[in-house]
This record gives sequence, structure tokens and C-alpha cells, in this order.
Amino acid sequence: MRLLPQSLFARMVLVLLVGLCLAQVLSLAVHWRERGEFAQRAMGIRSGQRIADIVKLLDTSAPADRARIVGVLNSPPLRISLAAPALAAAPADDDKAEIAAQFASSLRRLLGDDRPLSVQVLDAPAWGPMAPGMKGPGYGKMMGGPGAMGGPGFGGGPGVHGPGGGPGMAFVVQTRLIDGMPVTFDSRQPAETVGLPWRMLASLGVLLAGVVVLTLVAVRWVTRPLKTLAQAAEDLGRDINRPRLDESGPLEVSRAAHAFNTMQERIAGFIRERTRLFAAMSHDLKTPITRLRLRVELLDDTGLRSKFAKDLQDMEALVMTTLDFMRGLDNGATAQPIDVGALLESLQQDAREVGGEVRIEGVALTPFHGNPQALKRCVGNLIDNAVKYGKAATLLVEDAAHELRIRVRDQGPGIPPAELEQGARDWGSASRATSPARTAATSCCAISLTAASRRRSPSRADVWQGQASPGQTRNGN
Repeated sequence: MRLLPQSLFARMVLVLLVGLCLAQVLSLAVHWRERGEFAQRAMGIRSGQRIADIVKLLDTSAPADRARIVGVLNSPPLRISLAAPALAAAPADDDKAEIAAQFASSLRRLLGDDRPLSVQVLDAPAWGPMAPGMKGPGYGKMMGGPGAMGGPGFGGGPGVHGPGGGPGMAFVVQTRLIDGMPVTFDSRQPAETVGLPWRMLASLGVLLAGVVVLTLVAVRWVTRPLKTLAQAAEDLGRDINRPRLDESGPLEVSRAAHAFNTMQERIAGFIRERTRLFAAMSHDLKTPITRLRLRVELLDDTGLRSKFAKDLQDMEALVMTTLDFMRGLDNGATAQPIDVGALLESLQQDAREVGGEVRIEGVALTPFHGNPQALKRCVGNLIDNAVKYGKAATLLVEDAAHELRIRVRDQGPGIPPAELEQGARDWGSASRATSPARTAATSCCAISLTAASRRRSPSRADVWQGQASPGQTRNGN
């Protein structure tokens, strides 16, 4: 199974190509066999027609002229004898007996059923010595000896049909002329009457090449919707409001795209409903918190009033953070170009106004498309955490062709290695637009903005953190 390709496209192409090649090979084998059999039958028909014509010619000729006629017609691949002995019984062979019967039937249709006829099919060289069935006492002298019509060698000499040859078959036919004179024919045929059909092979090669090209196109056309669906499923985790899939195409593809779009709409609706619910709850909490703040001011105990005020401040910060988080989930805002440098400088100025130390190293060369408010809340929370828990923040800006990386470094105590994974999950919330209060203990992170086209496509933000030595944080993508 390891040898099988992993992609569906490659597997479908492999199965189709192997099946097509096997079908072509089997078709070629069957066609080649039928072509050879047809060629042999055609040669047999021509031989039978020639034998019948010679018999009719000898029938109408005077006995004194027959020897001269035979001498003229006696040439490979057909030998003729007017004095051959009766044919000996041929070895039992069902295949050859069937061929002999078909050959005899063809001759009877040409010569008539009343003429005695004996046909044998024997193995013999295609252009070699005479067939064994024509040998016999006196036959060599008559056919190959001195004064024979067939010329030297027909009986036992070196090849009456030529100097020799490959394997073949001898059609030995013996019949009688109209006056009763016997006549024997030895017609040779090569066993392989048909060579390699180069034209047919070339035609099949062209056909196979065309089928391969069409197979590649068809398989690519069939598997492309699967690739599109997989990419859409991957993009859905980053942007629930991504464009809908095109529902055109074959019925199965259309149904799958419609089901995916329906799922996306339901998930988006669920998120919107949950966002509205939590936003409403957080907003409603602001009113009682404000009332409690006013009532706290009426307390006479300064210490107790200070504690209540601190708790209310924490509650209000939690509510505001939750509201920001809910706004971040509603990421349907239209993307627009973001001047990242100006955004970072404004955040730096805000931090300095409250006594924070923030340095910026590097510069963003070109704008990125995205949600400015979401990015500002995200980076702002990271800077606040760095200033609060790490005394100072350093923003390292690294601009590349398709990626802008912002590293936030501080001088905080860092995160224990065992808690990095949990911290990463906490920062996953920040990547949506904001940083919840529970991530305040995280001292560092990195933001990576990735876009397929920096000037046209919305950017994708990934946030993570890494731990170096205490007091210094190493971040990356």
C-alpha cells in the first residue's frame, strides 16, 4: 500500500491508465489473432482458387499437353504432380483436420461434389522440401528425379520451394481429372502470415495518448471541487464570513457546496447569537456596577471603600474586556488598508501618556488589509500586558513579501514551559481582536499577519508566544 500515491487525483489517474492500457493490450492481442486468422483464410482461398483453376485447365487440355502445362505452372509456393501415389494417412490432429475440411469444402464448391478429393494439412517449412505426405515409392523419381516435371529436388533434393524457410504448413491436395488422371498439389503457407502491424500499433499509440490526456483533464475536473471544498473548510476556521462556495457544477458537487454553505451560515448564526447574548449580559452589568460605584462613595470607612472600589474596578475591566472580545468575534467588518507603522506609533504614544516605556524597531513597508480596530485592540492589549508585567515593551517589526511579523518583547519573568501551551490557547482569543483579562500574566507574544496579496486580500493574524531566559523573551512564527 505504500507504493500507492496518496492523492485522490493520482490514484484515479493510475487506475484509469492501468485499466485503459490493459484494455488496449487485450484488444490488440485479439485483433492481431483475428487478423492472422483472416490472412491465413485469405491465402487458403487464393490457393484453393488457383488449384481449382489449374484443375479446370488440365481437364480441358489434351493429355499430351498436360505435362508441358504443369511444367509452366509448377513454381513455388505451389508444386504440381501428375503421377504422385495416393496420399498416406495423416497423423491425427484435430486442428489440422478442421483446416483440411474447410479447405476441401472450399475446393468442392469450386470443382463440384462429384470429383474425388483428398486434402491433408501437414507441418512443413514454408519454402523448404516437399511435404512428407507426398513422399513415397517412386514419388521422388517422378517429382525430383531425372526428367521430372517439377525439376530437381522436389522429391528429396534440396528444396523445391526454395533453399529453405521458417515453419509453415503444407496443403496437400490430391484429386482426379475428368479422364481419371491423378493430380497432386503441394501448396505452402508460412505459419506467420502477418508481421507486426506497425500502422495499427501507431494508431493505438495515438489513441492511447489522446485517452491519457482526456483522462488527466477529466480527473482534474472531477477532483478540483474536492480541493476547493478542503480549502474552504480550512479558511472557515479563520474567517467565518468568508465568501460562499459556488454551487454550480454537477449535481453531487452542487449538493456538497450547498451543504457547506448551509453549515457556514448556521455556524455564523450561532456565533452571532452567542455574541449578542454575551454582549447584552456584559452591557447590562455596567448599570449595576455604576450604581455600586456611587453607593461605595457613600461609605464612611475609607479602607472598606477602597477595597470595594478596587473590586468594582476589576469587575468593570472584566466587563469591558468581554465586550471587546465579543466585538472581535463579530468580524464581519469590511477590510481596509492598515498603516501598521502609524498604528504602532499611536499605541506607543498612548502607552507613554500613562507612563509606559515602548520602543519600536523596524518598519512596515506597505499597508496590510484587515480590520484596523481589531488589530489595534489586539496589539494594544499585548503592549499593556508587557508594560504592566514586564516594565517595558519592545515592538520588533519584520516586513516580508507576504508576511508582516510583530514581535512584542518585555523584561518580565516569563512563562513556565509547562504553561506555554495553555498560554497559547489564551492568546488564541487575542488573535480574534482582544486579550481577555485572564491572559494578563502572559509576558510576551508574536503577531504574524499573512496575506496572499498584500494590497487586495484581507490579512490573517496568528498570535503565539515563546519563552527564553528570564527577563528576555524570544518570539517567532
